[in-house]
This record gives sequence, structure tokens and C-alpha cells, in this order.
Amino acid sequence: MDYNVIFKPYSEGKTINTVVEIPMGSSHKIEYDRRNKVMVLDRVEPRIFAKPTNYGFIPGTLDDDGDELDTLIITEEPLPTGVVVSAKVIGVMEFEDGGEMDHKVICVPSDDRNSGNAIQSLDDVNKRLIQQIEHHFTHYKDLKKPGTTDVQGFSDSVRAHEVIAECIERWSNDK
Repeated sequence: MDYNVIFKPYSEGKTINTVVEIPMGSSHKIEYDRRNKVMVLDRVEPRIFAKPTNYGFIPGTLDDDGDELDTLIITEEPLPTGVVVSAKVIGVMEFEDGGEMDHKVICVPSDDRNSGNAIQSLDDVNKRLIQQIEHHFTHYKDLKKPGTTDVQGFSDSVRAHEVIAECIERWSNDK
């Protein structure tokens, strides 16, 4: 298997490859260790802060916070840690964490015959889920560092692709 193809960060059009770190519903804070190329359990969060969606990253990108660009992968069931997903970008959450931008690209699997193919933009996502995502990221650090996170809003796929391109350029310049 050609891992350069699997981990190609960005392809022409509207799809990306993203790697799942944290399954939807998990309170395990799992992070990719870029240097050692392994998934690491960083900590276990209180259950109340379980992820409302699958959480991952786009390989070959670097956001303002110094980590790979994060993704929120919407599916009806949790995806296992380490799975690579070809995903359709539908938007981005503009998010500040500790004074640094920490964008969250929102996506669905490219070929989700159960429900994802009906989702073409953020307008197609259940409004309650958008509220849960916003609430989660507004409060998930409240027990440790209250007031350090700020959801600044949600933007469309055009803005999401701009963020992805910026993060690819930052990754390329960081090497």
C-alpha cells in the first residue's frame, strides 16, 4: 500500500484525507505524535466532555496552534482511531484556543450512502448537532482553564478550503 497516497493531505476538488484520532462519543483525548508516528492517549477527560463528532486531523498541514489542522467528521456511528477517511469538506469552525486559532474543518465521508451523501453544506447538518459542537468547544476546558476557548462562528466550504490551503503552506514552510 502506498502511504504517500493515503496521507496525501489535499486533493483537487472538495475532498481531503483525514485521520481519526478520537471516535465520536469518546472522552479519551488521543493525539497523533508526529515525531514517533503513533497515536498516544494524552489524558482521559470527564464523560461530560465526550466528543460530539469524530475528531481527526489532515496530514501535511499545520494550523496556527502548531498542530495538524483538525477535522470534525460527521457520521452516524463512531469511527475507530487511526482510520483514514476520504472526506467531503462542508465547512469550518473558526475557533480560538488559548489565544491561537485552532480551526476545525467540518466534513463527512465522501461516500456515505447512509446519510452523508445528502449533506452538501453546513445548512444540511442537523442544527442541534451544530449547537452541540459549539457548546462542546466553548466549554470543554471549563474544569481546567475556564474562558480560554472561543467559538467565533462557522463558515462555508470555500472558507474551509482557504484554511486548508493556508495550513498546507505553513506545513511546507515549516519543514
